[in-house]
This record gives sequence, structure tokens and C-alpha cells, in this order.
Amino acid sequence: MSKNVKPYKDSDQGKKQQVTRMFDNISENYDGLNRIISFGIDNSWRRKIVKEVEKSGAESVLDIATGTGDLAIQIAENTKAGEIKGLDISPGMLEVGKKKVSGKNLNEKIEMILGDSESLPFEDDRFDAITVAFGVRNFETLEKGLAEIYRVLKPGGVFLVLETSVPTKFPFKQGYRFYSTTLLPLIGKMLSKDKSAYGYLSESAAVFPFGEEFNNILRKIGFNNVEHRPQTFGVATIYRATK
Repeated sequence: MSKNVKPYKDSDQGKKQQVTRMFDNISENYDGLNRIISFGIDNSWRRKIVKEVEKSGAESVLDIATGTGDLAIQIAENTKAGEIKGLDISPGMLEVGKKKVSGKNLNEKIEMILGDSESLPFEDDRFDAITVAFGVRNFETLEKGLAEIYRVLKPGGVFLVLETSVPTKFPFKQGYRFYSTTLLPLIGKMLSKDKSAYGYLSESAAVFPFGEEFNNILRKIGFNNVEHRPQTFGVATIYRATK
């Protein structure tokens, strides 16, 4: 199980409240900072998730931790899914996302919903596919969030996760450590008004269970056909599982 890292070490708030506050604080420049921090590679990772959704033939999709809606929009534009729910705990991120959805005239396909991933406002067996991009490590209780996802996924449905991971081979392991512990927090401090946010994102990525460790958690919840594919020397990983 991952260590419960929080964004603000001087706060008595729980992780859920702190994560909400953090993403509200950085919502206005989140997209631009993401492109800088990932050198734009994150878009290519998302496209692989979209291809998996397309291959599954999903008609209804839930995108959890949708943030500003990047993945939900790509799914709407590149798959046959006619119903997409984008759910996030941060009102600030959702407001940015709603503007992007409206700007692309996708309001009929995408509904942006304020909600908690650990208490999903949907009935059992609701969605053909569920996606989470860079969000599961922000769950306050990882297994509770995954159990909720399992509950609302239809039998036979596909669950897709894109999450940061840690390279294990030389020299990528050493290079990633320097980038994530030194450069990433520095860039965040320079470009974001929330000085703690990108330190938290780096620290939470470092302690999150990845690869086979995360696969085993998915199996414990009840998911089948669990597999993972490291991306770009292992700095991110795509997970695929079914119910």
C-alpha cells in the first residue's frame, strides 16, 4: 500500500481536502505546466488510452480525476462513445474543463461532474469503460477508490489507468530521480502560485505502488486480465484490467 503523502505538511486537513485545495490553486495554469513538465509526452500516453477505449467499443465512459478534461475530450473526439462523464473533486479544475468542452461543442457528449472518486454517484454496473489519468495516486484510500470503480464498471467492461511510475534501469532511474526531486519542484515553484503542489506531485509519484505491485492490488479488488505497460523508459505506466 502506498504511503499517504499530502500536499501541505503544515495543514491538519485530510488528504482529500488538501488535494482539492491544491488543484483549485493550480487549475488556471495546470495544462501549460503539464506540457512543460512532461515535455508534451503526456499527450502521446493519453492517445494510447483512447485507442484502448476505442478498441473496447465502449458507448458509456467515466473519466475519473478528469481535471481540465483532456482525456474526456480526446475520448469524445476519437471513439464511438456517446456518453462521457468527467468526474473530479476540484471545482477549479472542472471550471477550466467545462470551458474547454464548450469551446469544442462537446456538451452533448461530455458531462463534467463534481464528485468524489471514493463515493461515486452512480449505480452498479453503469459504465462500459472507466479511465483515470494521473489520478489514482491522489486517492485518499486507494483500495476504496478502486472498489468503487469496480462497482460501477459493467461486467466485461475495461478499466484503464495512466499513472506515473519510477524507472528501474540505469541511467533512467538516476536521471528520473534528479528530475523529479530537484527540477520538477523548482519548475513548479517558479511557474505556479502554489509552491507546495509540484513537490507533492513528485513525492506522491515516488511512493505510489507501480507495476506488478499495483497489478496485485487490482486483482485483490476483483479485476481480471490485469496487465501493465511501462511508457517512456518507465516514467509512466498504462494499466488495463477488466471486470
